[in-house]
This record gives sequence, C-alpha cells and structure tokens, in this order.
Amino acid sequence: MPIRIVFHGELTGLLNNRGLSPEATRDLSRAAPVKDLIESQGVPHTEVGRITSEDLERSFSHVPAWGEIVEVHPHRPPVDVSIPSILFPEPFEEVGFVADANVARLGGLLRLAGFDCLLDPRWDDARIAEKAGGYKRILLTRDKELLKRNRVIRGRLVRSERPWDQLAEVIHFFGLSDRIDLFSRCPKCNVLLEGTEKSAVIDQLEPLTRMMYDRFTRCPGCGQIYWSGSHHGRIREKLAAALEQASKD
Repeated sequence: MPIRIVFHGELTGLLNNRGLSPEATRDLSRAAPVKDLIESQGVPHTEVGRITSEDLERSFSHVPAWGEIVEVHPHRPPVDVSIPSILFPEPFEEVGFVADANVARLGGLLRLAGFDCLLDPRWDDARIAEKAGGYKRILLTRDKELLKRNRVIRGRLVRSERPWDQLAEVIHFFGLSDRIDLFSRCPKCNVLLEGTEKSAVIDQLEPLTRMMYDRFTRCPGCGQIYWSGSHHGRIREKLAAALEQASKD
C-alpha cells in the first residue's frame, strides 16, 4: 500500500498541481523522511505547523511506514518562534528577519516598523539561506524553493502582493503587533537610531527644517538624520489600515 499524505487548509494551495486544481491527498510510492515527502509535493517545511499519523505528532525526520496516513496541517497564527515544538525544536531568542530581493520593500517597511531585517539584493539564495539558518532569523520570500533549503529553520512564504499588506501579514502571522516601534530603526541600513541634539546636526538641515523641528534622531551607521515630519502621520495611517485589513482576512 502507498504512503498517503493528506494536506489541510491553506497548504492545499501550495501543492504542485495535477491538472487544473490541487489535490489535497497524495499517494506516494517511496519511503523517505516526511519532510522530503511533503516538500516533493510543493509545500516548504516552513509552512507546516503540525504533522500527525496514527494519533501521534511527528517530527520532520519521521519515516512513514507503507500504508501509513500522514496528516499535514498549516500553522495557526500567531506563531511564536520563541516556543519550541516537535517540528521546530530550536527556539529563537529574538525575532529577526532576512528578506530576499523579491520582498525588498517589505524588508524596508519592517525596519521602518522597528524590526531587525537583513536585506541585500546582491545575496544569492545560498547566502540568504545561510544568513537565515546561521543567525536564527525568519526568512521572508515569495520563492517556495528558497524556503525548502535545509539551512532554513523558520520562514514565511509571503502571500500578499503589495508591500504594506505584506508587512501586515507578517506582523499578524507572527503576533508582533505589540512589538512595533515605528521610526526607531534606520530603514536604509537596519541600525537602531539614536537621539541627537539639534545643535549637533543644525548645519546639515535645510532652512525650513531648522525652523519647524526641534527633535531629531541620527543613524550611527550611515549618518542619516531623521525627524518627525508630516510623512510620519501618513505612515501611521497606512500601517493602521493594513493591520485592520489583515485582522479581517
């Protein structure tokens, strides 16, 4: 008898299609660790929240017996990466991200919201995976194959297309709404900003900025100066709207 893999929830939309629509059940005629069997059907291991068979929870290394029925379930948000599980026994002490080039704007918005996010469009897939695994960071991408790399521990296949919606998706999925700290991190180089006296940067300011603003921060990495202009209000509105929509989806 074949090994039967049954996919549930949103995982069915990630399956390699047979014909016009994905089939939730796959009968396989080879024995291998269940992680390999799942990914052979198109679903990255990062998207799996729970695996069960014969009334037992299974790890990715479990090798199903012939005739065994394996149930594969998606994550149930919010996902707390600091809590170990059977599938993900390595807890992350801090929440940090790596974003690849196809979600580069998401990476910038995460920094804007105060989250540590590595991003370099020059990195190839191998280096991105190494950064994610070596530094225990959550990999964000729209590339299923990148998430299947063994070096990747945690990740999210970003479903949304628009950057603000992507940001809300990630915050909602990982339960990070209470950790948002807008304008605390440099969106260009990912370094935490430091407060600075106006007198220390006044010679770098435009005349109108000197007149209208008194509180400034500076990036110790690139030296960029920031202040609370009218764009801050627009950014807060965009984020609030995106988060509200994500909570309804």
